[in-house]
Amino acid sequence: SLDFWRLLYALLKQIHGGKWTESDAIDNQIRFVKSALWYHGYGRPELYRLPSDGSAGSRELLLTFSWLLHRLGLLEQLLAWNRVKTGDETSVCTCEDDLPNSQKGTTEITPEYGLEDRVDVRYLQWLNGRLRFQWRSLHAQHQEHCKLLHKIHLFTSGSHMDQILGHFSVTETDLVRQPENYKQLLQLLESETMQLEAFLEWKQLEPVYWHWMETVLDNMAEEGNICESQDAHVEKNGLPKVTSGCPWADSLTGQIDGLSRDLMTLRDRLHELVTHRKAAWCEKVKAREEELEKEGFSATARKIQESVELKLVHLCAPKKNKMHGPCRLVFRSKHPASKTGFSRSVSREPVSAVSATEVIRELQMREASLERELKQLQQECRQRLDEIAEGLDGVICISP
Repeated sequence: SLDFWRLLYALLKQIHGGKWTESDAIDNQIRFVKSALWYHGYGRPELYRLPSDGSAGSRELLLTFSWLLHRLGLLEQLLAWNRVKTGDETSVCTCEDDLPNSQKGTTEITPEYGLEDRVDVRYLQWLNGRLRFQWRSLHAQHQEHCKLLHKIHLFTSGSHMDQILGHFSVTETDLVRQPENYKQLLQLLESETMQLEAFLEWKQLEPVYWHWMETVLDNMAEEGNICESQDAHVEKNGLPKVTSGCPWADSLTGQIDGLSRDLMTLRDRLHELVTHRKAAWCEKVKAREEELEKEGFSATARKIQESVELKLVHLCAPKKNKMHGPCRLVFRSKHPASKTGFSRSVSREPVSAVSATEVIRELQMREASLERELKQLQQECRQRLDEIAEGLDGVICISP
């Protein structure tokens, strides 16, 4: 069990980009593993009941490890994280999804702590301002990084053996300046090759592993059913034994029966009250709908329906493939001869060639769409505030 906890700790630490050492206390490792699994949406309660000293739960940890393999693509993420990057790369993403599929359901199981009663609005405004400042600093650093990359690509243009690529990357430039570092790079490439060979071997044996996991799940399900039947048998036979041996059990049972009757009566009254309130609200809503219909409610509803239909048509329309993933940065001058080299590089490079102007155009279209939606929401909020302000007596509201 301890070895399994340490394995999960090391793997999840690499995925989350944190540093880890074997000297960390086992209770801290187990606490981190449980919190990371909760974040990723692992909802099996048996895992979170395991002791913090790591003395039990090897089969439960095996099930958790298999869930990570299947749900998160654990091995693929580790290969991508530990990949040796010899070229200058950037991440391109024009997808509209805010969260990956593996994280969409995590907010549903997150416990609520009622922070709205304790957080000051001014503190949130300060956090927003701090976030904006850090975002601008990050953007400025990214621009400076792009300028330095451009200088390296421009000054080394025509020096690379691959004429299609044409220039050195930062790693290659560092090797030219410090040739003794090539041994370390060679060791990293050999290690990556061993990892890829192990991954290919795993892919061949993967069906055997999942067949084994099916038998493990079947055994756990059978043991769970046996435990439930034993617990039910103990619950049925336990109460008469206690009542027969305890003189005060009869009075306690009578008090419990009285409380049960009171709870049943209270439940019936609440049900009647909810039914009455619900009928009254339905009458009020119906009356309000009739008033709104006289004021042009049908026209407003028609406009909303048309806008929704337009959005659905936009969503259901066939779209071209969105760009997502890492791309290698390749310097291309404005000379016409470079265009042929760019088209030929598409078939030779493993990553599909993407033009920066195409990405900029795509992002500008997305920005314009979001701005239109923001303005529409702001206009609706202003109209709603005006309606509320009209109902306030003795108050003058000046719109910004």
